[in-house]
Amino acid sequence: MSYRRKLSLVFALTVFLCMGAVTWIVSTVTRRAFERANEDQTTALVAQFGREFERRGDEVAHRVETIAGSEGVTRIALAVSRGSADYSAYVNEAKVLADNQQLDFLEFIDNRGTILSSAQWPAKFGYKEDSLPLGSPPKIAFLRQEELPDGVALSLSAIRRVEVGDKPLFVIGGRRLDRDFLGSLELPAGMRAMLYRNLAKGFSPELLIAPSGSVPHPNLLAPLIEQIQRQRQEATALVHWSDDAADDESFHAIPLFGQDKQLLGILLVGNTRRPYVELRNRIRSAALLAGSVGIVLAILFSGWASSRVTRPVERLAEAAQEVAAGNWNTRVPVDSSDELGALAESFNRMTGELLKQREHLLQAERVAAWRELARRLAHELKNPLFPLQLTVENLVRARQQSPEQFDEVFRESSSTLLAEIANLKTIISRFSEFSRMPQPQLQRVQVNEIVQNVARLLQAQLQSPEHPPIECRLELAEARQPIAADPELLHRAFSNLALNAIDAMPNGGTLTLRTRYGGDRVVVEIADTGTGLSAEECERLFTPYYTSKAHGTGLGLAIVQSIVSDHGGRITVHSEPGRGTTFMIELPGNLNQLPAAG
Repeated sequence: MSYRRKLSLVFALTVFLCMGAVTWIVSTVTRRAFERANEDQTTALVAQFGREFERRGDEVAHRVETIAGSEGVTRIALAVSRGSADYSAYVNEAKVLADNQQLDFLEFIDNRGTILSSAQWPAKFGYKEDSLPLGSPPKIAFLRQEELPDGVALSLSAIRRVEVGDKPLFVIGGRRLDRDFLGSLELPAGMRAMLYRNLAKGFSPELLIAPSGSVPHPNLLAPLIEQIQRQRQEATALVHWSDDAADDESFHAIPLFGQDKQLLGILLVGNTRRPYVELRNRIRSAALLAGSVGIVLAILFSGWASSRVTRPVERLAEAAQEVAAGNWNTRVPVDSSDELGALAESFNRMTGELLKQREHLLQAERVAAWRELARRLAHELKNPLFPLQLTVENLVRARQQSPEQFDEVFRESSSTLLAEIANLKTIISRFSEFSRMPQPQLQRVQVNEIVQNVARLLQAQLQSPEHPPIECRLELAEARQPIAADPELLHRAFSNLALNAIDAMPNGGTLTLRTRYGGDRVVVEIADTGTGLSAEECERLFTPYYTSKAHGTGLGLAIVQSIVSDHGGRITVHSEPGRGTTFMIELPGNLNQLPAAG
């Protein structure tokens, strides 16, 4: 990517990040403001519910008090005190008084807990009522469960004690906590209240009521209600009614307890998030529009500014490419006196100095190359020349001193001469082979197959009883797309490294051949558990003619490096003395270098 494009990208990215930051800040502030408003509305509604609950409780208590002071109840209390009256005469008395005082529930109970009259269920006459605190009845209204012929209802009830004589009469009255009660709550726009009557274990959808009737998808509220049933304290949850975020609703759940701390109901206060979602969407749309306009303006401005800034840099880059291509006479025009102008002048001075130093450098390199070649040849040829000299001297000496033994010495010397001449030929052929390394003939190959072939050829040597036991492990990754390579050259490189690894384990060990794939590249590892190499040996390992073996030429690893380099790859070594050595060859895919099929 050019510097001009990078500069344009920086301008556009800066505008985008600024708009994104502003959008995030505004959205965060809006969300927090909405949450605070939601909390305030919920708190107000909870307080309103408390006041309405208290007002209804006072109303129920007042009406029960009125019934307890009526003439009919006094008459019943007198009959209870005497203990000789026929209580069946008062079976329907509770129904009449309940209708007069607009109570949903009303019962008369004697001091032994026997129901004398029940407005909501006349058939309970004569039954015992053990769930009420008749010993010390509360003065204020409380929640309780009322048993009805068709089920159980939730009631806001009050108890009054009527004493005429030594046997008191108890009056218990109440009103339903139902849809009418929820409908009497004055709710702000976007809020609603629901009541869950906790009349069964777990969650039951039919126990959830709302002022408008049934609640669609009530099971979505089950986790919140079950949480209240377990923890018995207020909780908040966000309910997703549909895939549209505007339908989300935040619910605040409040547990309602009875006289004995039994959880009898749960008030659910819901607050819609539609205003917040719509506002957030409008903010994002406005930010997207402003950001798009800003990015377009940033691109236009950055294009103009970057063209003025980057033109001298582009000229410098073009001139540097010319120099890299071999045009050492390239010069850059100096159009300004600022830092870019100073850079152009420095570039021109640099190319002038390079021209001066080029000839000196080439001459020094040629001299150094010939010296290195001469040194290497002298080192390699010196060893076989010395035995040749001794052999010839022995022949001359035998011819002069003992002509009769000359034939025997001649035969031995001839053998030595031929062996050393063969050694010289071997050295010369290896030097010639290294200088004439063929270029890779690329074709599609699977590296795993080449590694498997190398391991297969090594099995005979590894299993030979003349050598210490060496285990060969193959850890091949799953084969992917083939790479473009010369299979014969790669086989030669892998075999060379594997044979070196075997030589490094004179007492046996483990030879591991491993492949790994990453992107369009493949890594081949050849590891041994042998003697290992020092850091200095690792640095000189790929130097031509360097060897750590007694009879090595030092060309094996140099040939391997040449093969890997010709494939566009890289070879590295990791080793520690006494802990083995690992060679890693990284090869590119190079499929684009294959000739087109024709």
